[in-house]
Amino acid sequence: MHTVISAERMVSGPGGREVLDGAVCVRQGVIVAAGPRAEVEALVEPAVPRVHFPEGTLLPGLIDAHVHLALDAGPDPVETLRASSDADLYGGMAVRSAQLLATGVTTVRDLGDRGGLAVRLRDEITAGRLPGPRILTAGTPLTAPGGHCWFLGGEVEGEGAIRAAVRRNAASGVDLIKVMATGGGITKGGPPVWQAQFTPREMRVIVEEARRAGLPVAAHAHGTEGIAAAVAAGVDSVEHCTWMARDGFDVRKDVVAAMVDHGTAVCPAASPDWRGFAERVGLERAEEMFGRIRWMTENGVPLLPGTDAGVPRAVFDGFVSSLEFFEHIGMTPAEIIDLATAGAAEALGIAHDTGRLAPGHRADLLVVDGNPLTDLSALRSVRLVLARGRPLGPEIALSLPADGQDR
Repeated sequence: MHTVISAERMVSGPGGREVLDGAVCVRQGVIVAAGPRAEVEALVEPAVPRVHFPEGTLLPGLIDAHVHLALDAGPDPVETLRASSDADLYGGMAVRSAQLLATGVTTVRDLGDRGGLAVRLRDEITAGRLPGPRILTAGTPLTAPGGHCWFLGGEVEGEGAIRAAVRRNAASGVDLIKVMATGGGITKGGPPVWQAQFTPREMRVIVEEARRAGLPVAAHAHGTEGIAAAVAAGVDSVEHCTWMARDGFDVRKDVVAAMVDHGTAVCPAASPDWRGFAERVGLERAEEMFGRIRWMTENGVPLLPGTDAGVPRAVFDGFVSSLEFFEHIGMTPAEIIDLATAGAAEALGIAHDTGRLAPGHRADLLVVDGNPLTDLSALRSVRLVLARGRPLGPEIALSLPADGQDR
């Protein structure tokens, strides 16, 4: 069945391009037409349902490139995870997935879970049995013995074990490989965040094995040594990328240049609580760290938006707050919407069917009140969300929506 969804304006492409009184026609989860409403409506029969939002903006669904569905964003999410059965953990992941979708996030990259639960959840959502965004899952992240997130089950030591772990993940059906190139903050008793967990040779083995399976690689890396090894190995994205050293920070211009040459994306994983983080670490230190993200993008490093949802204070309904971090470092609302739609889709290798409102693309879209191209906070006023053509919940009837006007 066809449905025409229209709004006062439609975000039609990068750079803030828009169509006034724009519309899409959706059929069986795919956009079959997009453009001015009069032109789209002329393509379908008069009986086809039409939903119009006279004060809204129609735009592609948002992409959160760094979440942890297995963590609950509480004070001690690791302990909660370790105390949870797989059944309870899976139930919580399903709830958090639906929570993301309710905010207009229609694609997420889940960067580490336990026991293949995210693969199972992805498949349930794809089959239409559960509500949620499209999930690109890394499965069990590789880490050193006792290393960052060892409790997820991905401890490896030596090239043989590394290759076997990558192959296991690939065989389980993951969408990418995740490696903990350095220590991390939520692992009690683990290595410090600046310390590398794998040698440059081991990092190359991880990427080599992932490439054999046709999978991209995301590297968690706070420390400069780990960042440099990950970039040299050819990873597709560096998560956090805070340039930490044993004493202070150590920014490497040669590594940044290599990122630009290789197209390596950086996901700062700016928490929805990034303002609170700045207060806790000190505004001067925080601005120094934020400034490095600004400097990297000014030098041509592609960025990815991500919330790190699941770690303490990184809630699952705070994506817009995370996007406001990019406004803080000087990006315009139009540039940020590009970043969270077409730009993220390109960096994640899914631009062929995601990130734009275009014929042949998945019907992943949302409608918000107001104009987010001039006021990013409008993204909080969600009126309608579709994920692959499916409305957020069974209470939403596209033909007679409470939010829009049926014509």
